[in-house]
Amino acid sequence: MFDGIQRRVVSMWFPRLASDRALRAYPVAGPFALTLKQKNAERVHCLNAVAEALGLHRGMPFADARAFCPDLQSRPADPRGDARLLATLARWAGRYCPWVGLEGEDGLVLDITGAAHLMGGEAALMADLGARLERAGFAAWLGLADTRGAAWALAHSGGGIAAPGDQGRALAGLPVAALRLDDDTVTALQRLGLRRIGDLEAAARGPLARRFGAEVLARLDQAMGRLGEPVAPLPEPPHYGDRLSLPDPIGRVEDVMAGTARLLEALCARLLAREMGARRLCLTLRRVDRGSQQVELRLAAPLRDPARILPLFRRGVEAADAGFGIDQLRLEATQVEPLPARQLSTRAGGLQDGGRLDDLITRIGTRIGLENIQRFLPADSHIPERAFQIAPAAWSRPEGAWAPPRPRPLRLFPPEPLVGQGAEPPARFRWRRLSLSTARATGPERIAPEWWFEDEAWARGLRDYWRVETHQGRRLWLFHTPQVPGWFVQGEFA
Repeated sequence: MFDGIQRRVVSMWFPRLASDRALRAYPVAGPFALTLKQKNAERVHCLNAVAEALGLHRGMPFADARAFCPDLQSRPADPRGDARLLATLARWAGRYCPWVGLEGEDGLVLDITGAAHLMGGEAALMADLGARLERAGFAAWLGLADTRGAAWALAHSGGGIAAPGDQGRALAGLPVAALRLDDDTVTALQRLGLRRIGDLEAAARGPLARRFGAEVLARLDQAMGRLGEPVAPLPEPPHYGDRLSLPDPIGRVEDVMAGTARLLEALCARLLAREMGARRLCLTLRRVDRGSQQVELRLAAPLRDPARILPLFRRGVEAADAGFGIDQLRLEATQVEPLPARQLSTRAGGLQDGGRLDDLITRIGTRIGLENIQRFLPADSHIPERAFQIAPAAWSRPEGAWAPPRPRPLRLFPPEPLVGQGAEPPARFRWRRLSLSTARATGPERIAPEWWFEDEAWARGLRDYWRVETHQGRRLWLFHTPQVPGWFVQGEFA
């Protein structure tokens, strides 16, 4: 009871949270399962309703599941993605009450005390909650009672509402497993004939405490309301921002940069305490006429070093219109990423060079956009045109070059046909209006197409590549297709 108000708690259980999330993105007709590697074995992590109806269950080996159900479709599970989804659902559930907490890895708990009347009553709140989740594609079982334990028991037993002060009767017929006990304890209680919560409530407490310890009685008392159990809401995410109010308006660039430096010192200290780094910063300059100018800075790498961040603001500050003066500065890190502390290198330039490159990317990115600064990364493929990928430099790290079995040309272009016959490079040929003659040819290097990809460019089958040096000084990369005879040029060496 809180000041004369009866406490009421809602428990939400998502029995198929992981599979519902996966099927929302890519729907599948028929039995479906998510797999997770546990103890060097692939096991079923979550199922859809169709797979459960066929007798499959969580935890069974995936090989057995495929043997029982050959039509079973599967994907790898993503526990981190499921956790993010649950946190998102918790924020969404805040529309019903301010106190929303997590209940394990697949449930939520809501303290709706004093809030149900805003939705037209408890029944209307539960109906609206269930209908919205169903429209969103989530299977959810809901329980409502005076205590968190009783609500959890109802939710995990098919759902239901216990009238105020009547959780004892509502729980009496439920199995003892609904008290959040481990499997071994449940099995031991069942062997003693205590299969229902009502049986456990009527049993002598002394022998139960001596045999099972305090946990069984604590769970029972929590469900019946004799032992309190709070609902802890999710903590608010940390806010990385600060403001500086000025006694007199300022307008010079040096003054604004000095104020920004003070804000950066405090902000970076807060980031360091949480081992985070800023990826995007927003500096708001409030003018005396109540207008404002915003200077946004997107960084190529997470940073929390004021000395490196401050110069990057100068271009935006110089372009800002101070009007009749600026009387307040506000600096906020709108996007942060984990940046654990690491050991500094003792080698000269060991860590500094990478920082200089990131700062250069940031400076150029403020002019043309970070997405337009790209780098080549190696890809694990023996197909020449697939042996690399292009990625934005700000969201990728340089990797070691992939070492091909043979030298590759510096320039690659789509294959251009030549006139030639036979498996040896032609002695004379024309290419791009040039008459060329072969001086030296090295090869062949046979490359087979990747059969698991459908690529029209490789429809002619195998390719035999040759390095051809011409008398005219051009060093070309030619290939011959023996299955459908033809010669082509695909690259040129430096």
